[in-house]
Amino acid sequence: IIFNPEELAQLASEGGDEFILVRNKTSADDFSGIRAAIGVLTATGGITSHAAVVTRGMGKTCIVGASGININEVREEFVAGNRIFRKGDYITLDGTEGEVIAGKPPIIAPKPSRDLEELLVWTDLAKRLKVMANVDNPQDAQLARELGAEGVGLCRTEHMFFQPDRIDHFRRVIIAEESRAKEKALEELLRIQRADFGQIFAQMEGLPVTIRLLDPPLHEFLPPPYAADELKALSQHLSTPFEKLRDRVEELHESNPMLGHRGCRLGITSPEIYQIQVRAIMEAACELSKKGVRVFPEIMLPLIAHVEELKFLRELVVNTCEKVKREKEAEGLAYKVGIMIELPRAALIADELAKFADFFSFGTNDLTQMALGISRDDAGTFMPSYLEKEIFRLNPFISLDEKGVGELIKIAVERGRKTKPDLKIGVCGEHGGDPKSIEFFHKVGLDYVSCSPYRVPVARLTAARAAVEPTT
Repeated sequence: IIFNPEELAQLASEGGDEFILVRNKTSADDFSGIRAAIGVLTATGGITSHAAVVTRGMGKTCIVGASGININEVREEFVAGNRIFRKGDYITLDGTEGEVIAGKPPIIAPKPSRDLEELLVWTDLAKRLKVMANVDNPQDAQLARELGAEGVGLCRTEHMFFQPDRIDHFRRVIIAEESRAKEKALEELLRIQRADFGQIFAQMEGLPVTIRLLDPPLHEFLPPPYAADELKALSQHLSTPFEKLRDRVEELHESNPMLGHRGCRLGITSPEIYQIQVRAIMEAACELSKKGVRVFPEIMLPLIAHVEELKFLRELVVNTCEKVKREKEAEGLAYKVGIMIELPRAALIADELAKFADFFSFGTNDLTQMALGISRDDAGTFMPSYLEKEIFRLNPFISLDEKGVGELIKIAVERGRKTKPDLKIGVCGEHGGDPKSIEFFHKVGLDYVSCSPYRVPVARLTAARAAVEPTT
């Protein structure tokens, strides 16, 4: 058991034991610890909370919303029943049953059979829905392709920033007041992201790669306003006056950041961030294309709610793409510019948005919480009671709410394709790996689902079953 993600990452880099990260909840700046851990345990959260989504993509065991344990991160211990577990103690996580087991029971690793491999070949002959993967790095892309993914349906670029050797560059972008300091930090991010995108494109040669531009609010990249010690340490590390850093953090603080300054709103207020990301995508694509590698970049704008947002950002993206193509003498390279449909208003005005979008991708995690008015991070506190009392027959963050959220999807599909009949439409939320939800997506005519790499085989099987079973 380790409670500090940075300490865990350091211990793991030194080799030796395997570590489980224990936190009340995780956030984006815990990314290095999550990646280094073999499992994650949190006292809060639900199926689509940060820890659950990130670990699922990595194929790691995770238990969230373990309300039966009381975690004290300062003392580095947690209490379960009448027992106290401290830093360095051993526990085992059963992610299937959601059980935390004291000690180290014997474990047998499963081995896929050749029958499964043959069955998955049959699925590809039968299914209509394409199955793509949500990946954030070249290693995930390689794994996804090995498991049968037909492209990348979601690459979350912010996860590239959170690695320890990179986050400081983005922090300098956020706090820089002088244009030259910001430009220098952006140049470093350009170099880093260009390399990452190039490796992902290479792994997915011949297949589409959908890259979402920066989505989370900027405050997630900095310590919270109340963490004075962390702010002081960061100010020294970045050679930035403490008062300046503190003022910037307080300026970025929001009461409800998931409904605040994030997604496309960042691209509009800080266009230099989106421009540098688009340039990294296109420079990587151009370089590979000139070497004969078949590259199909698709650039996705998050949290679009208004057609004017889309028009503004599409112009920014297209202008940047065309400029890079001229610079690299790669005028023949094709690309697409699309949007995530994750706000109810976007679904309702899909006919307008389709005029300026090459594809739609439903972000069903956000679309569900926006439509139901339920926080995906906090639902775990009352969801068990709702399920027990059958207020919800199924957890809407696991299986799609077909009558509500599903109706919004139907409306968006119908209205989007009324404007543009050949509009490519898919889903990249966690529902893209849920069998019941996949059957619904097949029925309403989506082109693809995208899910975590380890869920790709199940998605392939379900898509094939939906195609061969008679409709009801």
